Amino acid sequence: MNHKQAKTYLLEKPFSEETFPFGPEVSVFKVKGKMFATLALGKMGKGDDEGNLDWWMNLKCDPDEASALRDIFKSVIPGYHMNKRLWNTIILDGTIPSGEIERMIDNSFALVVSKLPKKQQLGLL
Repeated sequence: MNHKQAKTYLLEKPFSEETFPFGPEVSVFKVKGKMFATLALGKMGKGDDEGNLDWWMNLKCDPDEASALRDIFKSVIPGYHMNKRLWNTIILDGTIPSGEIERMIDNSFALVVSKLPKKQQLGLL
């Protein structure tokens, strides 16, 4: 999955919106005003041998699953600039199957929606 496909999938979530509270280089995806993902060019010098940077996506995650995903996938690291217990950064370098990334996005969205007031949750899951 590349960053364009990820962005499309993120925006297909019910009531999803893209905002830029940290500047134009970081897309923040929210549902009902609550962040469930970010998408930006990678940081910390990660990229290929030619110096091209991969896109990075932060997703909220259950703490136990977050740790397991980091063990399974080299391209899943503790959340960059996030609570490292509750967020993972997924490096979109083509090594993680698209279906698995979609599942991670779905879980992040569901976790955030589950914390909304019951009235706002209606029609979101």
